Amino acid sequence: MEHSFGPYLEIARIQSEMNKLFDVLLEMRDAEGEEPNVHSWIPSVDVCQTSEGMVVRCELPGVPVSTLKVSALGGALIVTGERPRSQPEGDVKFHCVERVSGKFRRVVPLGMPINTRDATAVLKAGILEVFFPKVPNRRGEEVLIPVKTAEAGK
Repeated sequence: MEHSFGPYLEIARIQSEMNKLFDVLLEMRDAEGEEPNVHSWIPSVDVCQTSEGMVVRCELPGVPVSTLKVSALGGALIVTGERPRSQPEGDVKFHCVERVSGKFRRVVPLGMPINTRDATAVLKAGILEVFFPKVPNRRGEEVLIPVKTAEAGK
């Protein structure tokens, strides 16, 4: 059964775009004094929570696994890498160039306790999927405590 989220989905999309904008501005500020365009693009991500844990899917078409670095630090997922520029052979005049290439860095706050030791990452068909198992008995989660009966006089 598919749910319609109406305007909430559009608000979430706008928020995601604003987050990307601020990430780019921060990266540009951090890259001052380094080589130009150190991080020239930011991949899109989806973050969802399942009963087993947290799943992050990151769009990385054309990014070779050899350039990827995936790590977790301070409750956030950090994905860095580089998409090589495709250069056609011979004398070529471009009329439109929209596909970005170069280095990227994406920091994704996860917002819940995760098990980083047992995390897995798979790159398939241009999508990086990172899975973090839930931390058992995390703080704030309801934990049932069994109640025993005591006999009188003991």
